[in-house]
Amino acid sequence: MTRIATLTLNPTIDGSSDAETVQHTRKVRTANERFDPGGGGINVARVLARLGGEVEAVYLAGGVTGPVLSGLLDRAGLVHRAIPIVGDTRVSLAVHQRQSGKEYRFVPQGPRVSEAECRHCLDMIGRLECSWLVLSGSLPPGVPDDFYSRIVELARARQIAVVLDTSGMALKTTLAHGGVRLVKPSLGEMEQFAGHPLQDQDQIIAAAQAVVASGGAELVAVSMGHRGALLVEAGQVLVLPAIPVEARSAVGAGDSFVAAMTFGLAAGWDSGRAFRLGIAAGTAAVLTPGTDLCHRADVERLAATIGVRGLGEGGQIT
Repeated sequence: MTRIATLTLNPTIDGSSDAETVQHTRKVRTANERFDPGGGGINVARVLARLGGEVEAVYLAGGVTGPVLSGLLDRAGLVHRAIPIVGDTRVSLAVHQRQSGKEYRFVPQGPRVSEAECRHCLDMIGRLECSWLVLSGSLPPGVPDDFYSRIVELARARQIAVVLDTSGMALKTTLAHGGVRLVKPSLGEMEQFAGHPLQDQDQIIAAAQAVVASGGAELVAVSMGHRGALLVEAGQVLVLPAIPVEARSAVGAGDSFVAAMTFGLAAGWDSGRAFRLGIAAGTAAVLTPGTDLCHRADVERLAATIGVRGLGEGGQIT
């Protein structure tokens, strides 16, 4: 399968645990603690590896917590490459409250990245050997809004297809620059990009079509939670309902979607089939607690319900 690299500019050590109830002031006793390497691109790489993809996770890491993140990636068996920075890699926490079934997520802003560290990152990306590059996650403080668009320019010069999953000004600036193969905003991110609420399906489709028509991205996949997802490209719109499941955690659903759809596209699938695999993986992710992401068996089972056959030996899609 075509080699895929992922870039995470603001990675995190993702902690998760359970608590009977979450209260202010008092100590909240937790159980079932686990720690996983996280952040958009790292989560995408974890899922790609589970699906059998050949992937390398590239990420910024530094301070006293940077080596911990790299150790977690070693433990996960992922091929990875750290780009050193001075600041401490952030630590996030998700707490599942048993009493209500609700989940509380605490996500720090992340370390400030210097201009010199940004230049070093661009230099490293310019030397990557891959056919697909996934840019996923937020920009940490100090990284300019047009940073992803600079990377897209580097990738296009080397005929590397770029997948984008970000938000805010980073999303707006990168799509304005154009040249992205696939972008996967949530409905909220699409509304933020459009600058106004998208009241119905027709408005969501129109906003996605505008991105395609402008050359911002060839494929726009919008995830809409319980309303399902839609895919827009030149001359085609595909709308699919959500797969009904009982959700345990929302952590990593979007990253799982991106990973699986990229996996399908990189393997040569048509966009509609890859989109269906993405929906199955995103749905599979909500079945797992905390920061565990999706599992291949769940992806195969759910994909079959929407007309996609399973993954063959060695991760090849059949």
